[in-house]
Amino acid sequence: MKLDGRRESTNVDDRRGMKVTTKGGLGLGGMIIAGLLIWIFGGDPTSVLQMSNSGAATTENTEYVASAEEEAMATFAKQILAGTEDVWTAEFKKMGKTYVPPKLVLFKDAVQSGCGNASSSTGPFYCSADQCVYLDLEFFMNMKKQLGADGDFAYAYVIAHEVGHHVQYLLGTLTEAHQQMSRLSEKEANKISVRLELQADYYAGVWAYHDNEMFGSIEDGDIEEGIRVASVIGDDYLQKKARGYAVPDSFNHGTSAQRTKWLKKGIYSGSVAGGDTFSPSYSAL
Repeated sequence: MKLDGRRESTNVDDRRGMKVTTKGGLGLGGMIIAGLLIWIFGGDPTSVLQMSNSGAATTENTEYVASAEEEAMATFAKQILAGTEDVWTAEFKKMGKTYVPPKLVLFKDAVQSGCGNASSSTGPFYCSADQCVYLDLEFFMNMKKQLGADGDFAYAYVIAHEVGHHVQYLLGTLTEAHQQMSRLSEKEANKISVRLELQADYYAGVWAYHDNEMFGSIEDGDIEEGIRVASVIGDDYLQKKARGYAVPDSFNHGTSAQRTKWLKKGIYSGSVAGGDTFSPSYSAL
């Protein structure tokens, strides 16, 4: 991606120097194991947050010195966040609405969020309780090591997807979907979750379309990086990779084909209105 000279968002809370410890509950060790398993099996990281919330947490400010590579990645994340602010501010204005951007929280190893305590193994996540996107930059290194997914657009897609959940929250979609899920069986709730995740993928694509229109940010190979990531974070791919088979009724993020399809639709259309993943039949997703 071409990001030279791009502004960095100041809507960032850098907590990498804050050490979080817990008493009771899962404990950080248990959280790491649980979070890693849930992430590998394509589950919902917020379930780890809910489990960990039963343990009291304390924070301690420590001296933290980041590597040059990590600082470069932090700058990159701030630039991508700024791009989402510019794009969604304009898109909400077209809808006659005001976009209130989420805050990006950078952390190391563990963090306290409005949704509970979390370890880096949960992966990036959005918490509607405090309207923040949480990110341990180490996740991007793990994407390459564990999934073979790499590249600046691949990383940008991850951030834009989480911001997509914030867009859903502002539009009321996220709250309504969660209310529906609370009244359904696990199997049916998973289907609603899939629709949410595919829409967030679509919104990430919409961001990419307009960011490129505004700044000429997309370079040769970038789209392929995003599609590669979408294909390796599908529920079917992750489950088969982890245990050799997939259980469709447990899917809650969408298959590789579905995630690739909706990301591409967003990238090539750029229309917010085209991201309705709730009206089509489930089989048509």
